[in-house]
Amino acid sequence: MAISSSPDWSLASSDSYTSKPRKFGLFSSCKCRTLHCVPFPTSNPPLFHINSSGCPSSIREDSSTNVPITKLGIKFHDPQQFSLPDVDNLNRFLCGLFQDPRSEELAYDYYEKAKQRPGFIPEKPMLKLLIRYLVQSRKWDLVMSLANDFKHYHVLPDSYSCCRLINTSIRARKFKVVETLLQVFESDDELAVIAFNSAMAGYNKLHMFRSTITVYETMKFNGIFPDSESYCQAMEAYQQIGDMDKVSSLFDEFESRKLNLTAAAPRIYSILCESLAKSGRPYEALEYFRDMTKKGIFVSCSVYSSLICSFARIPDLTMVEELFKEAKERRVIRDPEVFLKLVLMYIEEGLLEKTLQVVRVMKDANIKVSDCIFCTIVNGFSKRRGFRSAIVVYEELLLQGCKPGQVTYASIINAYCRIGLNSKAEMVFSEMEQKGFDKCVVAYSSMIAMYGKEGRIRDAMKLVAKMKQKGCQPNVWIFNSLMDMHGRAKNLRQVQKLWKEMKRRKIAPDKVSYTTIITAYNRAGEYEMCMKLYQEFRLNGGLIDKVMAGIMVGVFSKTSRIDKLVELLQDIKAEGTQLDGRLYHSAMNALRDAGLEKQVKWLQNSFDAT
Repeated sequence: MAISSSPDWSLASSDSYTSKPRKFGLFSSCKCRTLHCVPFPTSNPPLFHINSSGCPSSIREDSSTNVPITKLGIKFHDPQQFSLPDVDNLNRFLCGLFQDPRSEELAYDYYEKAKQRPGFIPEKPMLKLLIRYLVQSRKWDLVMSLANDFKHYHVLPDSYSCCRLINTSIRARKFKVVETLLQVFESDDELAVIAFNSAMAGYNKLHMFRSTITVYETMKFNGIFPDSESYCQAMEAYQQIGDMDKVSSLFDEFESRKLNLTAAAPRIYSILCESLAKSGRPYEALEYFRDMTKKGIFVSCSVYSSLICSFARIPDLTMVEELFKEAKERRVIRDPEVFLKLVLMYIEEGLLEKTLQVVRVMKDANIKVSDCIFCTIVNGFSKRRGFRSAIVVYEELLLQGCKPGQVTYASIINAYCRIGLNSKAEMVFSEMEQKGFDKCVVAYSSMIAMYGKEGRIRDAMKLVAKMKQKGCQPNVWIFNSLMDMHGRAKNLRQVQKLWKEMKRRKIAPDKVSYTTIITAYNRAGEYEMCMKLYQEFRLNGGLIDKVMAGIMVGVFSKTSRIDKLVELLQDIKAEGTQLDGRLYHSAMNALRDAGLEKQVKWLQNSFDAT
């Protein structure tokens, strides 16, 4: 038999032996286009080696077949050189090409050529492979073209491929593609629901909740009936934007339609209960929660968390403890936020011992006691019962295996410093540093203030240098402590240096800063500087308290600036600040010494010595 080597040779040719189709594969590692799985009709075909230039690989059907091998020298670079199979075999032909990643690009070229064939209609198996290729290669312009093919041929992909197209387009932020696809899928009621649900889920994952709402409204406008999943996605979107009334109305609509309780039911009820609880309607949420349990719907831990936190905010201790006990028995509470809310509630109610019970429950459930909870308990005892009680409970929690973090360390260091246990404070501070918490400004501030009270100026300055070295910048509290200790030592040069450094670092001085530096200059008898700084303080909007009033009454009296003293007293009166007995008599004596009897009477009528 003569075999033509002409480039016009057709791969779809047949011989006279039989019409039974046989699969025939072409493999190439060169730059030429490669053809796979071509139907070749013959019952006893010869086996060919088709060699293109630069393509040494051969094509084998079955190495065990004892048939003659005929070598052909065929060169091909373009699908235009070959004719396609008949229309009935086109989809099978394209599937064969799309199944091999090496021939997918060629397969798409053949798909475009196949569309020119009269009578060709894409089938779902082929569309599934085509969609996989376009999605993986991210050829969004071709996806748009494919959407037009869906409309032209009145053929839609299967539900899996539909969801894949929608989800991938949303993740790639191709929202115009999504919009076009949804318009196409509207023609099939069942597929439309799946497509719109997929779009809403994709937007929710990206936190594009308003886009989800737009898709839901489009769905309703076009007469597509939402299913349980549709309601779930829409309710989640409305919950996230804070429209709790819309969440409730959607749930009512969901219930009125009496849809089957599917896998979406637990999520729908959870969203409703969480929305009502967060919007300050815990008792309504509780009713739906009880309805869930009656219907046998699974109650997630998030529902318990929302209800407990909501009742804790009221607070309704009885309901909180009832729900907490129920959740503990079901072992569904593992959210640290719930335990924190319980601790805060008990502290606000003054039930401090119950905070320790919460810790024991966490330990029994093998839940880590966070630094936030540890610190909250320590600070609660400190606020309610003083620093010594805070230290006792801190040491008790340590014995229970609780691990302090940076915030707890800072709180307990402050407690030790406040009651004068300085050596203990230094020990805990050193432990904190060893654990890597070496950039806590609050802890540094407490230690520097402690050194200042002890007159250990050198130790304080060393600690400041150390914190700067670690990249931790001093705040206004630290500068206030440093200026105070240098001011007590009458080291005005260092005080002024610290003041300038504050300004250079753009740290705004507070009321304590001005009080501290004015006091330092007052001690040194630098009254002009005191008045200059006081003027700056007032220009910056500072209000006069008893401490500032006491300093400036003394300054104005000593410098015989009676006009400024009267102005100060008028400002004090206008701002509602009360004078203590010492300040009252000091101001009275200054006015009498100046012979201002009228102002003396005004002072007597305006202030009561407290």
